[in-house]
Amino acid sequence: MPKAALFAALTGLLMTVAAAGTSVADELAEPTGAVILTISGAIDRTNFNATAVFDRHMLEDLGTTTMTTTTTWTDGPQEFEGVLARDVLGAVGANGRSIAASALDDYSTTIPLSDFDKYRVLFALKMNGVDLKPGDKGPIWIVYPRDDHEELRNDEADAKWIWQLSKIGVQ
Repeated sequence: MPKAALFAALTGLLMTVAAAGTSVADELAEPTGAVILTISGAIDRTNFNATAVFDRHMLEDLGTTTMTTTTTWTDGPQEFEGVLARDVLGAVGANGRSIAASALDDYSTTIPLSDFDKYRVLFALKMNGVDLKPGDKGPIWIVYPRDDHEELRNDEADAKWIWQLSKIGVQ
């Protein structure tokens, strides 16, 4: 095939992929460690049986941040480290209106996706520099910046602080 024809074919293929909104960069990696979060439902990117599964390193690779805030369940301000919920949901191309979040102990709640745009909600992996474990609210704890927003200091907001988060269904 002449170089010009090959170039034209590759350019056409790249334009088709770009128009479809997908690229190799958009694909999710495969987990190499224990899966700690499974996301299903209205998502565009998956990596296992129509779901997106994440190990700890995959989440951390999305970029970590810290937040210091008080909680209803601890004394005084705590420092949390983890991944912004909006970054995780962006990585899977979530396109619903809410998530159904479920914990290892079967607790579940529904959280509007708009919360993740309005607030810097964290999928916390650490508290005060220590990895969260299933016996102590881990491996993931949904943490809201309650000290920054008075409307987050009530029972309704507290119900969204799922610890032992393991599954998310985007609706």
